[in-house]
Amino acid sequence: MSAHHLLQALSLLFSLPLLSAIPHPQQHQETTTTNPITRFQQYLIINTAHPNPDYSSAISFLQSQSQLFNLTAHLLHFSPSKPILLLTWPGSNPSLPSILLNSHLDSVPAEPSKWLHPPFSTLWDPSSGHIYARGAQDDKCIGLQYLEAIRVLQSQFNYKPIRTIHRSYVPDEEVGGFDGMMAFVRSKEFEGLNLGFVLDEGQASVGDEYRVFYADRSPWHVVVRATGTPGHGSRMFNGGAVENLMRSVEVMSRFRENQLDLVKAGLAGYSDVVSVNPMHLKAGIPTPDGFVMNMQPSEAEAGFDIRFSPTTDPDLLKKKIADEWAPASRNMSFEITEKGPLRDYLGRPLMTTTDNSNPWWPIFKQAVEAAGGKLSKPEILASTTDARFTRQMGIPTLGFSPMKNTPILLHDHNEVVN
Repeated sequence: MSAHHLLQALSLLFSLPLLSAIPHPQQHQETTTTNPITRFQQYLIINTAHPNPDYSSAISFLQSQSQLFNLTAHLLHFSPSKPILLLTWPGSNPSLPSILLNSHLDSVPAEPSKWLHPPFSTLWDPSSGHIYARGAQDDKCIGLQYLEAIRVLQSQFNYKPIRTIHRSYVPDEEVGGFDGMMAFVRSKEFEGLNLGFVLDEGQASVGDEYRVFYADRSPWHVVVRATGTPGHGSRMFNGGAVENLMRSVEVMSRFRENQLDLVKAGLAGYSDVVSVNPMHLKAGIPTPDGFVMNMQPSEAEAGFDIRFSPTTDPDLLKKKIADEWAPASRNMSFEITEKGPLRDYLGRPLMTTTDNSNPWWPIFKQAVEAAGGKLSKPEILASTTDARFTRQMGIPTLGFSPMKNTPILLHDHNEVVN
């Protein structure tokens, strides 16, 4: 696909908001049972939330849709009951590096009692244009937008790509992506795609500009443990287990406050700082109705979710944990679980350049502008996506979900797209 053809295809994708296809009486539209909104609702209503995502039904629906576009479908399994659907639109020159459009099948759980509407009812409010559903923003929207773009390219423009375009639907992104995209990129099937460029999920924008992401923050799960002398609840030990743990939590909390102060002062974005958030606390001797209240425990632990940008030195962060947050001199220890790669295969930070040194960047930017859109300054995503696995392979990858003037509600109650 030449730059012109890629620009044409991407322009159509970015100018095709899924919900812009609301039928109007004076316009010729598809029937109610086959319009894009209905198809989107059919996808959303499939409960792919953890801990028991219905991957089978989602795959069946997507396969039925792909048959309408003459796309080649391959079903891959790298882990039992966790399928990957790969759709391929062959190009006329398959020797050229191909393009991959990726999204994930799964979503996080929802608390129905906290929602205005049941999270899997996929209710559409015509007055606001909102569709309420778990997974609407994260990220079933782009899952259907890509297919709708292909539908229009084929049916209205008789478009035939020069480069091959692949469309992947992967499982388990919300729980790390290890049995999904990570397994996929390590496979012979992935190597055979000859990829040159990847688009993965991004995030909604509350303003008029579309957001685009060139990197993700990396997640660590850190468990800090403390030991100390057990004894009677009345005694004042110097360095009991819970006391040691509380001192560490206080040090980590001060670090967190300093990082947040940088954000509040406008000196850094959320994506630029190291976030430290407590996830669990465990201490005490349990009883059937609570805890033993007159005995100090000999062990205590706390778990933290830590995220940092690709520009953060992980070795310095580990040293800070060892020297300040969980020093052995205070009977402390720690365990770090790295949730994915930190560097690509050449040892470089997991970042995609957003200048002319990346030949795909100006084409992408022109496509958005040709569709009447405007990009905000490229960002590091505060959270983590499957894009890190393709960046690890050295493939230019951008995170982009064409949602603007939309509240950021991924993983929140009342998740909507409009």
